[in-house]
Amino acid sequence: MDAVLRALAMYLVLLLLFRMIGKRSMSQVTTFDFVILLIVGESTQQALLGEDFSITHAAVVIATLLGLERLSDYLGWRFPRFRRSTSGTPVILVADGKPLMRTLRAEHLTIEDVTTTARETHGLERLDQIKWAVLEPSGGISVVPWSVADEPGRPVPDDVPRR
Repeated sequence: MDAVLRALAMYLVLLLLFRMIGKRSMSQVTTFDFVILLIVGESTQQALLGEDFSITHAAVVIATLLGLERLSDYLGWRFPRFRRSTSGTPVILVADGKPLMRTLRAEHLTIEDVTTTARETHGLERLDQIKWAVLEPSGGISVVPWSVADEPGRPVPDDVPRR
């Protein structure tokens, strides 16, 4: 019965705290957000099992972590410089179909990582079909393909669909 009451108490604490914090889609979760969720899980587990942690102590730890995360979100919204320093900025990996090898090496990425994303998102097969490939602060790669509207004078390869 003690385990059920502990689980109910932690469920209510987490429900209340996460409702107060707000919603964020999984595509917007950063690596740091994921680490925070792991720490919250560890704190919750210790409180649920009752190993040297009271439910009150776990709730305080979780509330503190979530409060700091919310403060960080606010500071990032309010001060762009803070956001850039904590979240990072987009990095161009491919420009005009040419890979930026120094940037790829610095980010520990390969050309195959970019072409895989290009195939999965746009069905592109070659780098010369990519206008821009950008490593986003979230860790995903965005690909912008060439299109006829982008460059009226640019010849379009035969295998690129025409509008």
